[in-house]
Order: sequence, then structure tokens, then C-alpha cells
Amino acid sequence: MGEFINPADVPKVKFYTGDEAPCIGTGTFGSDRFTADQIAEAVDGAIKSGYRMFDCAACYGNEPEIGKVFKNAFDEGIVERKDLFIMTKVWNDMHEHVEEACKKSIADLQCDYVDMYYIHWPFPNYHAPKCDVESRNPDSKPFSVEEFMNTYRQCEKLVEDGLTRFIGISNMTIPKLEAVLPLMKIKPVACELEIHPCFQQQELYDYLVAHDIQPVGYMPIGSPMRPERDMCPEDVADLQTPVMQEIAKAHNCHPAIIALKWARQRGEIAIPFSLHNYVSNLKAMTEDPLTEEEMAKIATLEKGNRLVKGQVFLWHGAKDWHDLWDEDGEIVTL
Repeated sequence: MGEFINPADVPKVKFYTGDEAPCIGTGTFGSDRFTADQIAEAVDGAIKSGYRMFDCAACYGNEPEIGKVFKNAFDEGIVERKDLFIMTKVWNDMHEHVEEACKKSIADLQCDYVDMYYIHWPFPNYHAPKCDVESRNPDSKPFSVEEFMNTYRQCEKLVEDGLTRFIGISNMTIPKLEAVLPLMKIKPVACELEIHPCFQQQELYDYLVAHDIQPVGYMPIGSPMRPERDMCPEDVADLQTPVMQEIAKAHNCHPAIIALKWARQRGEIAIPFSLHNYVSNLKAMTEDPLTEEEMAKIATLEKGNRLVKGQVFLWHGAKDWHDLWDEDGEIVTL
């Protein structure tokens, strides 16, 4: 067994409920580049290195394989169920059947309950796995407060029934949040959103913090291994910017470690995916922090560099992917 980082040494974040969770988790989206077995092997290595938070999703197609790893870890006494913070998400085609979707994920993950259950996308616009970015589903529609709240009410029942401890939301915008937060009986504990040095989403980040909703940042190092279909010529490679290179050199580490340190010191939960950098990622949380000057330099890297544009979720009549993100401050409709 390799080096082990004591989970007790990994800083925690505190939710508005008073409950705590690790400040870093491991993602399980293999970017279409890795098999389910490879992802499961990475989860196994992460657990044995001290990771205790895992970000899963039904649509990633690997929950049964990850579930075997969780069960082995429980059976072998490496961890108890209460030691892990397991997150998963309802996919767009199951917005009307949330309990069924959640129970299937729990069965696949062999974990009895989940700690956080997210609404993966705020609309039920389904697309086939690994489809081309030009693919469009004729049934896709703009965001609907009524439809979203129907799905959210089902998530609230999951909490009441003990299937999940907390509700999460994902890929939201401020206008959408403004529309739905007042309607909720149980406030979401966290919001998962794309965050990396060249796409900091400061306004949305500040909005979440002001409403006691924990930001959870996906693609925290700019996802250089994201699917080919999601790469565009105008995309910026965060880790190759001179600022990130310079700070990494000063700390004698890879720029990816700097991105994770920045995320931690900013206050978000980062969920990087890695096949093997478990220990270095955990150590990034516990040692050699960035200086205030270095944090300020990274703050200047904002370039509006959204990498997950969501084109496949567009509806008939939408102009382009910008319509998904309410960039003019209003929910875009037909």
C-alpha cells in the first residue's frame, strides 16, 4: 500500500446545517477516455490514500464498478460507510422518477444511502451518451421553474425518507436560483459548478456563499483530459498560463497542485479526477499554502473560459449555448 494521508488532517468545510465534509473529493467522470474499471481502480487507490469524498453520477456509466470498490472497502474494514461522503446525481431522463433513480444509484454503489443527491442539470433535456456536440433532442425545452421544482420536491422527499442526507444542485445560474430558492422547503447544501483559474464565476460563487450554499468546483484544473468533443479552438489551457507556471515553479510542484491550493483557499470543494495523483492532491490541502500575493495573481486570470458549454442541451429556437447560461441576467426562454 502506498503513502496514506490521515483524513483527519484534510481540512473540512461546514455546511449551513452544521455538518462537515472534506474540502476535496475525487471526481469519477472519465471524460470518455477511461473505462469504468479504470475509474473504479482510481477510486480504490483514492480510498487507500485517504480520500473520503467521491463525486459520482448515474450518467457516467460506472456506478456498479465503483460500488464493488466501496463494498470491498467496507468488507475489508478499510473504511466504514459513515467515513465516506458519497455524492451522485439524477440524470436528465429521470427528472420525473427521482426516487427510482436514487435507489438504483444506491444499489449500484452498494452504499445504503447517499450523502448528497444532485440534480445534474436544471432541465430534463436528454442526450444520448457520447453524442456529437451538434446533436439536438427535439423534445428539449428551456428551463421551467415548474418542472425544476417538481424534480426538487422529489429530492426533498429523498431527504425525508433517508435516502440522501443532503440535496445538491448543479449547473445553475443566478436568475434560475432567484426563481427557485424561495420555493424550496429544504434548501440545497451545495451547488456544483465549473470553476478553474480561467473561469472563476466570481459573481455566482459570491451569490452561493451569501446564501449559505457551498460551492463545489468541477474541472478544477481546467480538465485537460476532457472529451475531444468539448474542446474548442478558443479554449484556454489554465495550467499553461505564465502565472500558473510561475507560481508552480516557486512551490516546486505541478501547476495542477496550484489550482487545487487556490480552490481550497478560496473556500470551495474541488473534485479533481485523477488515476494516480491521490497523495499529492491531498497534500495540496494540508501544506505549503499560497501567499496572498499569489492568490491575487490567480484572481487576475479570469477569461470567461467556460469549457462545458452544454450545446447538446439546446432546444429548438435557441441561438447558441450562451442561451443556457442566462448571461444577460434573465432566464432565457423561447
